[in-house]
Formats: sequence, structure tokens, C-alpha cells
Amino acid sequence: MSSHCVFCDLIKGAGEVSICYEDADAVAFMDIQPVNRGHALVVPREHYASLEDIPGPLGRHLFDVAWRLGEVIRDVTKCDGMNLLVSSGSAAGQDVFHYHVHVIPRMHGDGWDVPLPFTGGTPVSRQRLDATAVQILTALHDPMRVKAAAVRHARRSDDLPTE
Repeated sequence: MSSHCVFCDLIKGAGEVSICYEDADAVAFMDIQPVNRGHALVVPREHYASLEDIPGPLGRHLFDVAWRLGEVIRDVTKCDGMNLLVSSGSAAGQDVFHYHVHVIPRMHGDGWDVPLPFTGGTPVSRQRLDATAVQILTALHDPMRVKAAAVRHARRSDDLPTE
């Protein structure tokens, strides 16, 4: 790991953290700057910087944990709604570069906003939407892309420390 990671420190016990869930692969703890009471972060025990780095099965497990926590947090906080949020990369607002899923209980009028639909954008034609969808579908089924993704994943797995 080339840079210091506060989440890795917390996972290793080198700081105060209020854990609300843990298993062999994931830890969830309360956000110290919560949007609302109950705002939790679900993180992998191993360090992965962003969405593009996280192995698929682990990413799905983290979302499963977030979904289960969301149900409990909803009951505990009596919130009006829930956001599950991942910011991946600085352009998306990620400020701690250890992949994490926010579980954010929402209350009407809480003052925090994720403005969707995005009203600042320019409407796009159906033809352009269709063309983008075809590009995505083609890339999803491109055997060279699939092979390259498998190589990247294997390379990341090889870089993991052995215990």
C-alpha cells in the first residue's frame, strides 16, 4: 500500500470506531460526519481503493451487508428513506480511497440532497441513449474485455498479502 489509509487503521484497531457489523470480509461502522443518525459505512477488511479495484464477489457481499444494515437502520432510526451510495474516484467525491458503501438514513427536510434527476444536464435524444446502450452491451460481451478484466482481477489477487 503506497499511501496511508485511515480505514485500514480503523479496521486494524488503531483508532476509535463504532462498529455496527463485522464478518470475515467486511466491517461496518458509524460515519463520524453523518448526514443523519445511523449513517454507516460498509468497508472491506482488505484495502481496495475504488469500485474498479474491488473483486465482484466482494463488492456484491458489501452491498448485501449494506442492504441488510439498511433494513435495521431504518427500524432503529425511524427514517423516511434510505440512500446506499458509493463514490468512486475524486471526480465522484470520494475522499477516503478505501472502497466503501454509505448507508444513509434520510429524513424529509434533512438538508442533504442527491439531486436526481440531474436538472443541470442537457436532455439527450433517444438515438444517443440507444447508441450508448449498444456500446455498453457490446463491451459487456467483448471476449477481449472479459479476458482483460480476468487478468486484472488475477493480478490484484496475486498482489494480496498471504497470511
